[in-house]
Amino acid sequence: MTGILMFGSFAVLLIIGVPIAMSLGIATMCAIVFSPDITLSVSVIAQRLFGGLESTSIMAIPFFVLAGNIMTKGGISKRLVDFSNSIVGNIRGGMSLALVLSCAFFAALSGSAPATVIAIGVMLYEDMVKIGYPPERVAGLLVVSGGLGPIIPPSIIMVVYATITGASVTNMFKSGMFIGIVIMFVLMVIVLIYANKENWPKNQEKTTPKLLLKAFVNAIPALMLPIIILGGIYSGALTPTESAAVAVVWSLIVGFFIYKEIQLKDLVQIILDSAKSSAMVLFIIATSTAFSWLFAFSGISKQLVDTIIGLNLGPTMFCFIVAIILLIFGTFLEGIATAVLIVPILWPIAESLGINVIHFGMIVSISNVIGTMTPPVAVNIFSAASVSKLKMDQIAKGQVPFFIGYLAVFFAVVFCPWISTFLIK
Repeated sequence: MTGILMFGSFAVLLIIGVPIAMSLGIATMCAIVFSPDITLSVSVIAQRLFGGLESTSIMAIPFFVLAGNIMTKGGISKRLVDFSNSIVGNIRGGMSLALVLSCAFFAALSGSAPATVIAIGVMLYEDMVKIGYPPERVAGLLVVSGGLGPIIPPSIIMVVYATITGASVTNMFKSGMFIGIVIMFVLMVIVLIYANKENWPKNQEKTTPKLLLKAFVNAIPALMLPIIILGGIYSGALTPTESAAVAVVWSLIVGFFIYKEIQLKDLVQIILDSAKSSAMVLFIIATSTAFSWLFAFSGISKQLVDTIIGLNLGPTMFCFIVAIILLIFGTFLEGIATAVLIVPILWPIAESLGINVIHFGMIVSISNVIGTMTPPVAVNIFSAASVSKLKMDQIAKGQVPFFIGYLAVFFAVVFCPWISTFLIK
């Protein structure tokens, strides 16, 4: 009865358009108030809401969001795009390669998929379409390349996963860095194939060593950010939360004093936008924590665990089934909500089967990113639509070849654990 009330009310609320965070909280309250199997006070919800946010790792999230917004407004993203274009711009479809590379660079700064889509899309989409690139392909590539945001560290979803499971954030970031680079190269190969197949434009302006050096020098302050963030974490000098705070300070220095594209009056709006985005993410984490706690407390999760264990699945088949479940959830749930709901239930089973916590974390992280590309809850497609003014079906059609490439890497990770773990052994 408890499970029916929880998931039934949650589904109804989602269908009628209630925001995910509110739906999770109301569904939890409905189960406590109306279920005959639960004898708890509703005050436990407040306790679990605050308890879900009692983690220093979670503090990294608002810092990374703020740093990403400062970078976008402060000219850092523009320098990264210029540098990327100077490296690969002369090849047929070169600006598409520059788009992928720019998303990879920006991913190493923001940790957010929609932020990556908007930041790079605003700078590249219109110019690419004007010189003859197919609008649907550009928008589709933007959607999938934006998916590098939560994979290449720092990554908000990886911080959330590590908080739930106790995994090392540093090891998660190491694994994410390698897999992100693999995805980047796969997307670039697909771009080259379609650039020649569909005769995409080629940049007629030659990139000379002098221009490349100039673009690199201009981008040095921007390129210092991933070095500061990841170098601090990997060296052990900084925790992820501390590195996020340092990223905010450095991006302010670059925006105010080096590139001089931020003024004091801009800071108020940047902070407000960051506060709104952070509050949304943190509210989802809080209500998801309360929902998943009640799920475990009521005994439903134990029944589910016992059922799955009774199937006598091997680690590989279990990972495959989890991947499919996560992909399905990702089509209608926001990624962080999915992680907070599903991971506490499935990780104990994965652990009992001897599955590495980093391998399982990569499955969770990548599947959540794929959810940002698949309707109806496809924040990357919505973000690309806001930039391109195309319809969702046009963008979804244009992203197909790149999406298949991303999906291929995902299932390679699912079936080959060493891809996730060889850097951390």
